[in-house]
Amino acid sequence: MKKKIAFATCVQLGLSCIEEIYRIGGTLDLLITLKDEKAKNKSGRIYLDEIANEHNAPLLKIDNINDQEVLSTLKEHQIDWLFIIGWSQIAKKDVLEGPTYGCIGMHPTLLPVGRGRAAIPWAIIKGLKETGVTMFKLDEGVDTGDVIGQGVIKLDQNTTATELYQKVDDMHITLIAKYWEEIVNNNITLTKQDDAVATEWPGRKPEDGQIFNSMTMDEAEKLVRAVTPPYPGAFYKDGDKTIRVWSAKTDKHDGDIKLSDGYLIPIDYKIEGL
Repeated sequence: MKKKIAFATCVQLGLSCIEEIYRIGGTLDLLITLKDEKAKNKSGRIYLDEIANEHNAPLLKIDNINDQEVLSTLKEHQIDWLFIIGWSQIAKKDVLEGPTYGCIGMHPTLLPVGRGRAAIPWAIIKGLKETGVTMFKLDEGVDTGDVIGQGVIKLDQNTTATELYQKVDDMHITLIAKYWEEIVNNNITLTKQDDAVATEWPGRKPEDGQIFNSMTMDEAEKLVRAVTPPYPGAFYKDGDKTIRVWSAKTDKHDGDIKLSDGYLIPIDYKIEGL
């Protein structure tokens, strides 16, 4: 008998995964999202009313994933697996153990590399040749759960955050389609992460996008690509002005922003503070 699946999300990435499940002939036994008045300004915020009505799926609107009503509703619907994707609240032990078999999440790195935050900017800043998306069983740690599957994404010296963000979104959908039948038939293989090779990346703030004259051309150029949209952008302070740089190139001998070994030449930029 196929297992009963629930899906919690409040952003477009999660909705895209839900749409893919229905596209490949799957069904969901419960949808969970935030109450309409919550997180209205969240980037990518979506509402699940339409798709729930279209597929006659029960829809639970909540304040917090750890609310008692989530636990009671999972039990009421006898949910076996709960996807939690695109959800900023951390699920606690009671929720993780609420479904029969547990909860499933995704992380935009090839775990155990890059546990933590800001995975897309860090992949570019670190000059990785490949990154990816990991589907894994959630546990109480930060991105430490057993791996269900991964998809690799190649990077090159021109990859921007905008491009990588879209590829990460696409890979979420690919992994949902690839492992859906194994999940609903409870035929997945869980692989423990090798903690010996694990790395953890810290969160980043908008001010971390500042370009300094002490940077090399390589460092500055990577930073520009790493924090371009959907992130706030790299910036250079020039007196009272701030140059917000969305794309740039480098030159050893001439340019607008002096660096330790050459110059940065903004291509797409905006001057703020004039």
